[in-house]
Amino acid sequence: MHGWIILDKPLGLGSTQAVSAVKRNLREAGFGKVKVGHGGTLDPLATGVLPIALGEATKLCGRMLDASKTYDFTICFGTETSGLDAEGDVVATSDHRPSLAQVEAALAQFTGPIAQIPPAYSAIKIDGKRAYDLARAGAVVEMKSRAVTVHDLCIQTDATTGALNAVTLTADVSKGTYIRSLARDIAYAVGTVGHVSMLRRTRAGPFSVQSAISLDKLNAFGQGAAQEDIILPIEAGLDDIPALDLSPEQARAVQQGRVLTGIAMEDGLHWARGADLRPIALVENIDGTLKTVRGFNLTP
Repeated sequence: MHGWIILDKPLGLGSTQAVSAVKRNLREAGFGKVKVGHGGTLDPLATGVLPIALGEATKLCGRMLDASKTYDFTICFGTETSGLDAEGDVVATSDHRPSLAQVEAALAQFTGPIAQIPPAYSAIKIDGKRAYDLARAGAVVEMKSRAVTVHDLCIQTDATTGALNAVTLTADVSKGTYIRSLARDIAYAVGTVGHVSMLRRTRAGPFSVQSAISLDKLNAFGQGAAQEDIILPIEAGLDDIPALDLSPEQARAVQQGRVLTGIAMEDGLHWARGADLRPIALVENIDGTLKTVRGFNLTP
């Protein structure tokens, strides 16, 4: 059992709970114990794409965490909360409401490489403790600024005149970007405060919401629904990098972790496959030297 289940995570379900639901359905479907991991935490108040890796695909979870992601989100103006989302205590209010033109004009300063301060209610560790645990305990949490990249940022809200109580945007961002912080800072830039009232991840690395399944469909799998309707092959998590076809001799060398030279190919990450087209390893070519990054143990 190796591959991916791409869950369209519903509101209120945590990422750990989602992994538990996958494990339960795998057991109910008769697959026994399967190694399971997720490719990027999604808050309970967020919905959308949550890649869940099975078996050898769990070796790609770290790569999935590093992948860029796309979100739709709504900023509700006039109220800032402690968690910068729909939960938490109100910590600031403002009567000012920006126009759509003002929001649009502000987006340029949040596109490209930017520095942002993560929310106090986040999973970042401070002196070995999660920031959200410290914040919930009443401690003053000082979050350090971090460098992230917003590849694209645009407004979804239809053209309108007058003041906005809320605006919906789409952001394509690098790893480590906090949408709640982005929403807070956009609100500041237009002279008010705000919080995220809706957050939906529509893409995580190579996986989009179009390939995601509902929790109901996952539960149907546990009750006997066809596996091919639920589980994507391991190579689906490698669609954003090129494949490298190896001869039997080269495939054996890569499986043994040996370095290869003299293969005509571009520098960067590739996934290597043998004659049966099964993934053998994630490999990296640097100046004509091919090294194994992660090997896959996939028997025919």
